[in-house]
Amino acid sequence: MTLATRLPCDDTALNREAQEVSCGAAQKRWVLAASILGSSLAFVDGTVVNVALPAIQQALAASVYQAQWVVESYSLLLAALLLVGGSLGDRLGRRRVFLIGVGIFATASVACVISQTVQQLIAARAIQGLGAALLVPGSLALISVAFPKDERGGAFGTWAAFSGVTAALGPLLGGYLIDRFSWAWAFAVNVPLALVVLAITWYHVPESRRPGKPERLDAAGALLATMGLGGIVFAFIEAPSRGWHALAVLAALGVGVVSLLAFVYAEHVQQSPMLPLQLLRNRNFAGANLLTLLLYGALGGGLFFLPLNLIQVQGLSATGAGAALLPFILIMFLLSRWAGGLVDRQGARRPLMVGPLVAAAGFALLIVPGTSASNWTGFLPGITVLGLGMAIAVAPLTTTVMNSVEPEAAGTASGVNSAVSRVAGLLAIAVFGWLMASVFEPRLQQAMTAAGLPADVVNAVWAQRDKLAAIALPPGATPAARGAVQEAFVAGYRWIMAASAMLALASALVAATFLDRGRPPVTSGEKRAESSG
Repeated sequence: MTLATRLPCDDTALNREAQEVSCGAAQKRWVLAASILGSSLAFVDGTVVNVALPAIQQALAASVYQAQWVVESYSLLLAALLLVGGSLGDRLGRRRVFLIGVGIFATASVACVISQTVQQLIAARAIQGLGAALLVPGSLALISVAFPKDERGGAFGTWAAFSGVTAALGPLLGGYLIDRFSWAWAFAVNVPLALVVLAITWYHVPESRRPGKPERLDAAGALLATMGLGGIVFAFIEAPSRGWHALAVLAALGVGVVSLLAFVYAEHVQQSPMLPLQLLRNRNFAGANLLTLLLYGALGGGLFFLPLNLIQVQGLSATGAGAALLPFILIMFLLSRWAGGLVDRQGARRPLMVGPLVAAAGFALLIVPGTSASNWTGFLPGITVLGLGMAIAVAPLTTTVMNSVEPEAAGTASGVNSAVSRVAGLLAIAVFGWLMASVFEPRLQQAMTAAGLPADVVNAVWAQRDKLAAIALPPGATPAARGAVQEAFVAGYRWIMAASAMLALASALVAATFLDRGRPPVTSGEKRAESSG
């Protein structure tokens, strides 16, 4: 029996190269299944909640800014603590931290289901974000440890494809349950999936961790990152209603900026930082994460407002809105494994240039629909092209990040990239919310004046302007009042799609500028494996 067959699939072993090949085919499939289903918890949650937002607004009498906090409280904790989750996995055991994250996520999902006010829901969503921060980086790190480098492109492609399938089923099932029963089902669907993930991981996934004594947790870094992101997000979300000159907004913005600067300094002097700044000297790693920031900012910001348009302006049900997004997910499923294989054969630079360019074209097509657009001719072309662009980009992007670091830093690298993608969506939703309000309010005034609406209707509508397209019209209001609201929303929505297209174009430029041509260079771990072979 060889050393490779005796060793468990555990990178605590001194011989890292033997460990890389010790996972058999069956065990790799179980690791892949756990990683896919675990990641899907976070993906399904994000897509279903976007579809559920109109129902949440109505049931809990929430403003659009409170609805933003339903999304942002989750994203804030997730983005701020992903780095902690990734480094904890490397230090304490990736399987252990992954299991804890899934358990917290499932428990918080139950708390979301029983929430009676929007404030309770926001708090429960924050706890969900904590659980997701532990499970998301672990899901990618488990794959990176179990599969050798020349198999990771295909593995990450499979992960992206099947994660997309579950993300597609989530909005369809969730939308149907929301229409038939309640918005709470958007969170209830997480619980059975979490139980399956816990069972698979407990019985079939091996433990792995970074060799040596566990290092101290970077608590100061985690606190500063949370304060920094929280302050900036609070300022952008609350500024449209409070005004940029409000003391609370200015104070939050100041705290956010100062905290992020302090975070960078703390990571520089910290002996065991959760964000090792030396990673940013790696051109491929830095470029891939900058690309992630821009591309996922476009996607997160754009897909926050698209379901609001489909449901509140175009009149689709929650199920219909979920179905409208199905082509996006279906294309991701069909093409992601192929796109991941491109990296193994020719490198990531070309697909990471082409994919964002195609995604930018998709966002540009989504600018076209007006207030009475057909789903087939108005939204389907843009959603389809956007799905094609993201399918070309996602698996190569993930593979580039994970292949650019040594295997023992897999959890940290996964945490950094996952954090960047979440920060991108977090900031984009906040900034795009401000952009929407900046366009919506003056256009609403113009549209109501042009329609000649009575003063009482104008006052009633204007008092609810923070609800955007969810404004409840007073009794006796004419269709012209609804038309004014919808026209104003679509005007802001078009600016958001244009901004998303520009971000996607910028990400293609980053790929062309930063990423290596051809296949990525071999890390020292692989060089040692080749020489020993």
